[in-house]
Amino acid sequence: MQKHILFSLAFSTFAYVSCAQSSSTSVETKAPNSTYPSAFQGQTRIGAVKTQTPYDFKVLTEGLTSPWGVKSLPDGRLIITEKSGVMRIAKTNGELSKPITGAPAVNSDGQGGLLGITIDPAFEKNRMIYWTFSENVTGGTHTSVAKGKLSTDETTIEGATVIYRATPAHKGNLHYGGRIIFDKNGNLFVSTGERSDMITRPQAQQLNSSLGKILHITTDGKPVEGNPFIGKEGAKPELYSYGHRNVQGLTFHPVTGELFSNEFGPRGGDEINHVQAGKNYGWPTITYGTEYSGKKVGDAIQQKEGLEQPVYYWDPSVSPSGMTFYSGDMIPEWKNNLFVGCLSGMHIARLIIENNRVVGEERLLSEEYQRFRDVTQGKDGALYAVTDQGRLYRIAKK
Repeated sequence: MQKHILFSLAFSTFAYVSCAQSSSTSVETKAPNSTYPSAFQGQTRIGAVKTQTPYDFKVLTEGLTSPWGVKSLPDGRLIITEKSGVMRIAKTNGELSKPITGAPAVNSDGQGGLLGITIDPAFEKNRMIYWTFSENVTGGTHTSVAKGKLSTDETTIEGATVIYRATPAHKGNLHYGGRIIFDKNGNLFVSTGERSDMITRPQAQQLNSSLGKILHITTDGKPVEGNPFIGKEGAKPELYSYGHRNVQGLTFHPVTGELFSNEFGPRGGDEINHVQAGKNYGWPTITYGTEYSGKKVGDAIQQKEGLEQPVYYWDPSVSPSGMTFYSGDMIPEWKNNLFVGCLSGMHIARLIIENNRVVGEERLLSEEYQRFRDVTQGKDGALYAVTDQGRLYRIAKK
């Protein structure tokens, strides 16, 4: 049964868009886990903003099972991955297809399963899709990348092929990363995690490992020409950036074309990063978080020369996952804002970004108490989001 929920926001006194004024009060009301000073003003707990345009949100379906990724198809429908290893297509009225089969087997234990998804820029001609998943191999599991052709009757993936495996394998079921997006040149950016365990954590800093990285590969899984570590002794040529913990969000700014990511901190220290080729984003050397036990991470360093600072961070954690910049015209004040699905935070974070700095934050749909796993912009200019609890939402102007 479809559940329909309407929500409108009253006029607020907050300015928006180019001036992006915010209140002096943050949306975060809980105490931080640490007392670490930030590197610059506004790096965390920025002032609250509020959408002035009345908008609605609607639950299109509650029939999904642990969805992880959602992407718009050219005709406006949505293709969705489920952790168990199948895909589904959703119409914008919430009607779901039967499971699409044919993808390689996944290990869905823990944080694993069928993860991020993207479609070929030429999908209307070649019907190719690309996805990430946790794959069983000798020695443990990988974050792997596969591609295949969606059959004409949309019941199966034809010719599914694994094009890349993030090595080394590890016997664990956490921190797979798993987002995948196309760049403007038809190549892929893929995120991985450092697999969480203390024994693998240092590999985020190691250039001979694919763990804790953002990768830049072709549609055949090869390193993209011009990658920053090509020719560096001992380094994997597919690496684009390193020092990441567990990246579950990747997106491009619609105006500048620059790459942004998010990643989970440990206990606090979730980050938004402006990703640049060859840069080191610090984990586990620097972090604004603490261990889950409350102990300090390493030497409890937050800033170090040569290591990049996050554009923004949260403490306590909101657990950021899939995200997208809004480029539509339906709600003009959202133009070029970043929307981040938050799991433990149970909301969608709206971040106003100017000159690569966050100048305002809003929490949307927090009253829904859902773990928002991914959010994408639809062909109709609305936002669509999936939750761990199995819901698909549409968020649009009232």
